[in-house]
Amino acid sequence: METVQPGIAADISAKSILLGSGPRFARDTFGPVLAFYVGWKVGGLVVGIAVSTVVALGAWLYERRQSRPGLMARLTLAVVVVQALLGLVADSEVAFLGPQVLVNLAWGLAFVGSYLLGRPLAGVLAGEMIDLPPEVRASVTYRRVFGRISLAWGVYLLLRSLVRLALLLWVSVDAFVVSNLATGAPLMALMMTWSIWYGTRGFRQSEEWGWAFATP
Repeated sequence: METVQPGIAADISAKSILLGSGPRFARDTFGPVLAFYVGWKVGGLVVGIAVSTVVALGAWLYERRQSRPGLMARLTLAVVVVQALLGLVADSEVAFLGPQVLVNLAWGLAFVGSYLLGRPLAGVLAGEMIDLPPEVRASVTYRRVFGRISLAWGVYLLLRSLVRLALLLWVSVDAFVVSNLATGAPLMALMMTWSIWYGTRGFRQSEEWGWAFATP
């Protein structure tokens, strides 16, 4: 039974989604790493790990208070906890930062794999920003649009992971953090902007769901 009403998505736009969810995405993606770097420079490894963990925990608690799924915040916190354990046991900043790169690599593989399987991961993450009814998630347009977005993110994350891993292992932590910012914030902002623009455009122009964006 159809639950999506005509015009129900008319107010959805790339700008509204980006302004509403972009800051949270940036917080979960870059916050813990920047917090660790500052803490590490100021007080050493233990301080850096503690500050990073507090930032990740605070983001997760905030999402819970807002009654949001907080998928990215939960995943970020889980990764930071693993990083903290490894970093403290090995007494090494490389051991702390390494798992993040591997998780990023795993995300890249997951995005590509979801595209190949026809179950786009980008669509799951889009549920963090907008509510997608079951009819939408089961549609051809959903698989096509979010499949292409998933593939683009997968390629980007795989390339970024390889660059960051090489810098962390063979150059320095400072170079890693610089790379994290250079290939992170600017490029992720562009990727996210494109993803939201392409996603909303794909649905607006589709015969399947274009009517949902029509002005009532």
